[in-house]
Formats: sequence, structure tokens, C-alpha cells
Amino acid sequence: MTQVCCRYDGSFGGFLTCVFELYAHRELPAEFLTRADGAVTLWPERPVETDRARAMRVYRALGEKVSPEFQRLVEKGFLTCLPRRELDLDTLIRRGLAEGDRVRMDLADPTVARVMLALRKLDTEVDHLKGFVRFSELDGVLAGEIEPRNRVLPLLANHFAARLSGEKLALYDRTHGEAFFYAAGKRAILPVEDFRLGPAGEEELGWRKLWRSFYEKISIEGRYNPKCRMTHMPKRYWGTMTEFQTEEERKALP
Repeated sequence: MTQVCCRYDGSFGGFLTCVFELYAHRELPAEFLTRADGAVTLWPERPVETDRARAMRVYRALGEKVSPEFQRLVEKGFLTCLPRRELDLDTLIRRGLAEGDRVRMDLADPTVARVMLALRKLDTEVDHLKGFVRFSELDGVLAGEIEPRNRVLPLLANHFAARLSGEKLALYDRTHGEAFFYAAGKRAILPVEDFRLGPAGEEELGWRKLWRSFYEKISIEGRYNPKCRMTHMPKRYWGTMTEFQTEEERKALP
């Protein structure tokens, strides 16, 4: 089979359209590139426009011909920060359609093992962020920022929309340049080029001061153990957590 480079829009629907096109043309992927990254390839290039109908045909086939669990694995796998994730997922899709659902259990296979490890890391990050996200009240909107390794907003959306259903929410993912918005039962995840939290009012500043004071007061000086704290609250989350920021530090953030 001829190997090609698929150039697509970076969406899950776009990826599934690539899978459809590769099958239709009896080709194998050498790499996947998005139109936004502008990288150059030495492989023959196949530009792919996202086609919802074709993407849905592939998505339904994953559930019907393999299993709903495999379908979910591919969908979540696309959210991970796994390097060359599209190549690994395409490999799994080809194996799944040929061999059935047992491919998920083949952990001796390096591709399966890589994807399953990436999924565990994704689930761990989502679980952490459910507790570590900090919202601030700004002009009637609860707004916050995160810096995840994986694309977690689609998995966090249901959690925060259900838990804070009576509020207006905005949660910005600095890493991937997108934000989750929620209001009156409606939600959306949209690309955002420049997101900046506005200045906090006096009431919000008061709550932040109380929160930091509470965090400091419950600590026990004689049992101070930064390594233990980082085990329960990884340091990479501290940059967006209220209790680790003074107002001067907050103003200096990009």
C-alpha cells in the first residue's frame, strides 16, 4: 500500500474522516499533520476536509463491528497528549476492525500498551483537575484557567456543568487554546486565541484572601513536608490555584 501524509483540521471528526479516506484509497498513513502547524512533509500529502457523514460512518463502525468500549477508547485516546497518537489510533482501528474487540486486551502489543498508558494518565489528570480547578467570580461569571497536558475540557465539561448548573462558567485551557463556556443549560467548547481574566472585585479579593488564610492556618508547622504535599497536590497545578498566588503574582501572569 502507498503511504501518505494526511493533512486535516485537528478535530476528532477530521481524524475519522482521514481514516475513511485512507480505507477508500487503500493507503496507509505515514504521518498526520494539521493545517495549523504548517509542518513540511516528504511524504505524498493527502489534504482531508472534515466530512461529518463519513466520520459518523467510521464512528458507528467502531461501536457495531468492534464494541462500544473500543469506540470509547478511540474517542478518549484522541484527547491524550500521546505523541503521534493518530498513527497509534489508526493502527488500533485497523486491528479492531480485522480482529474484533480482543485487540483491547493485547497489552503485549506496544501500540496497545502505549494507548492504554496514555488513557490512564488522561483519567488521572481529569480526576486531579476536578479537585484542583479554582474559579473566581468575575462580573457574574465563574471563570478559571488550567494548564493540562491532555485535552481534558470535553471530559471536565459534564462534571462542572452538573455541579455548578445554576452558574455561568468559563474555563480556559492555556495549553490547547480553547475554553469551555456554560450558561442556562447550554455549553460549548470553542477555540480562543487570547483569554485574560478581568480584574477581580473587592468581594472576590476578600474571598481569595480568606481562602489563602485558611490554607495557611490548617498547616502544621512541625509537620511541614513539601514532598508529601506535592504527592497529593502535584506542583504543576499550583500556577492556577488561588492558594498559591498572591495578588501581585496573579497580576503578573500572562
